[in-house]
Amino acid sequence: MHPLPGRRTPRPARPLTAAPPTAALLPALLLATLTACTSSDDGAGASATAAGGVKLAKAGQLTTCTHLPYPPFQSEIDGRVQGFDVSLIDLVAKELGVRQTILDTPFENFKTGAFLNSGQCDVAAAGMTITAERRKNVDFSDPYFDATQAVLVDRNSGLTSLADVKAKGARLGAQAQTTGEDYAKKQGFDPVSFESSDAVLSGLRTGQVKAVIIDYPVVQGWLKTKTNADAFRVVDNLNTGEQYGFTVRKGNTKLLAAINKALTQARSDGTYKTLYEKWIGPYDATATSSPAASPSAS
Repeated sequence: MHPLPGRRTPRPARPLTAAPPTAALLPALLLATLTACTSSDDGAGASATAAGGVKLAKAGQLTTCTHLPYPPFQSEIDGRVQGFDVSLIDLVAKELGVRQTILDTPFENFKTGAFLNSGQCDVAAAGMTITAERRKNVDFSDPYFDATQAVLVDRNSGLTSLADVKAKGARLGAQAQTTGEDYAKKQGFDPVSFESSDAVLSGLRTGQVKAVIIDYPVVQGWLKTKTNADAFRVVDNLNTGEQYGFTVRKGNTKLLAAINKALTQARSDGTYKTLYEKWIGPYDATATSSPAASPSAS
């Protein structure tokens, strides 16, 4: 039976294909696969040891949990999962001498760290905001992206801002389990919850909602398509002080250090800027996150 509009239906985790490693990385991958040894990882089950003593769920690979689609951070393009998050975690995998594999999982698991704690994944990368509540269950990397919330409406709606959406009693949509949804609720809305970012856009396109609130980079990606740009417009860009981080199982200090090292290196050698411009848009160093950050309260 079909789910009701705006309702979320849980879906099982599914493995996906990430972009293939570069030729230069293949010898390191072969060496890591041949030399990795199985060990116990504090109750998380059998794992393999990569460069730097980092213990992984499976030998020769860094298993990443994500939730698709969430362009431009992760989505399936030409049969492979690609995006800003994917490219950054590829740098971590290269540092460890392994390849990245991706597991598509329900977004609610990111709040609890369930797939990390069970040993199904090593790292979670899902355009996830660093919050105090989430830090109770997982360890966050240094922030790698500053995010704002955008309010997108139909060009013919007559709506001019989030305040106008509220004043006119227009129906607002948001992606479930996200800080955008949390923000809307704090502003007194009862938003329609959608399972994915694609479902959010579909809800706006079909008239289920008159406006949506979601991370601005996602909206930027949508508006690159002419049909979307002709149909919708941004009426608010809300600076909620959010920063994205990657997560690992609590206490997994070696993997966390490897992630932070890769992020720092990418910033210093220009790789971060290159990837940002490829996936997000024009790079502004003052608008991207620095290593020092306090978690959002939402």
